[in-house]
Amino acid sequence: MQSQHIIRNIIVETPSKPGNFAKVATAIGMAEGDIGDITTLKSGALTTVRDITITCKSKDQLEQVISNIEAIGNGVKIQAVTDDVLKAHEGGKIAMKSRLDVRSLRDLQRIYTPGVASVCMDILHNPEKANYFTSIGSSVAIVTDGTAILGLGNIGPVAGMPVMEGKAVLLDQFVGLSGIPILLNTSDPDEIVETVKHIHKGFGAILLEDIGSPHCFEIEERLKAELPIPVMHDDQHGTAVVALAAILSACKATNVDIKKAKIGQIGLGAAGLAICRMLMAYGVEEVYGLDRQEAAQDRLISYGGQTLESLEAIMDKCDIIIATTGVSGLIKPGMVREGQIILALSNPNPEILPSDAIAAGAAFAADGRSVNNVIGFPGIFKGALDAGAKEITYPMLIAASLAIVNHTKPGELIPNPLDPTLHHLVARAVEEAANKEMSR
Repeated sequence: MQSQHIIRNIIVETPSKPGNFAKVATAIGMAEGDIGDITTLKSGALTTVRDITITCKSKDQLEQVISNIEAIGNGVKIQAVTDDVLKAHEGGKIAMKSRLDVRSLRDLQRIYTPGVASVCMDILHNPEKANYFTSIGSSVAIVTDGTAILGLGNIGPVAGMPVMEGKAVLLDQFVGLSGIPILLNTSDPDEIVETVKHIHKGFGAILLEDIGSPHCFEIEERLKAELPIPVMHDDQHGTAVVALAAILSACKATNVDIKKAKIGQIGLGAAGLAICRMLMAYGVEEVYGLDRQEAAQDRLISYGGQTLESLEAIMDKCDIIIATTGVSGLIKPGMVREGQIILALSNPNPEILPSDAIAAGAAFAADGRSVNNVIGFPGIFKGALDAGAKEITYPMLIAASLAIVNHTKPGELIPNPLDPTLHHLVARAVEEAANKEMSR
């Protein structure tokens, strides 16, 4: 389980003279704090006030950051230390709201009784119209049992609710879909599958979220086989879409032919195995995996992948390395081979720092901070629903990856997730791929 990071906003007042903010940044850096957003709240003739977002690995590190800033003196003052993360979650982040106002008896009769009866009968005789006359066609069930919440592990579905709400916010903001969290008080695959089958008619698609390995594989496979609507486990395929895009961007930057490269995947959990399957679907012939669990390696072999006996063997043989183990510092600089591409994707602490990998001879290296599922899953679901697809297939997922790569600027690994154009491009690519498959 990964350590829980602490995010705080520090309000700092400094004299309005060049160099004073640099002293504050240095003080934060000396305590190894990570600076995020910086907002200038006041820029006066005498003093400047800034709101600085700081991420720390522990309370002790946060206290050291504060102590270092206070020690600067010379008019540099901390006005407040606030927890904007908790404040943003007060009352929850989502709510179901009406799209229509009820201001008159006519409004009431039109949207409820007696007018609504004619719409019900229309849907009874033409079931496909439910996607047009109700919210079903734009609703996604976000289903979790809480067994693999972010890097926190098995903390249960209720503690995982803030993550599910976050997913719903992103679906709404980026592609206009309604995400509805479904918290399950069971991790039994049979019970999960039966529950989702019983409620699926109220949704256009199912997003499986933060369900642990290995039961996540069985649950997704069974639901995909038994439901007539798109089902996707984001920790598997959402991660794999963005990882493939990142690998393709890295190959473009280093003039490497991905289909001819030997690719090694370290860690064969939900994300790692899905990345292997995505690479093989894209056409990579030599995909090697490594995991401490023999069952995980057997699963990769059953999908057509290969395994190697040790970390040293996979580092020695493979041209491209992807790591999703959650083990900080697993890859030592001495293991890096000249010219390798290394994506150490575990958050918040990668298997090897990109700077260390480059210094050891890697041609390209990146960590998981920029490889974020939000770049993929909103557009994937929007495209699938717009196409009326019954399932999400590898051609649709590969189309999403290529749309991401094509929108990536030179020098970047993947695009900015806040770019609204990106999500619409992904949705369009997925819709076109789905339509092409359905027309065959």
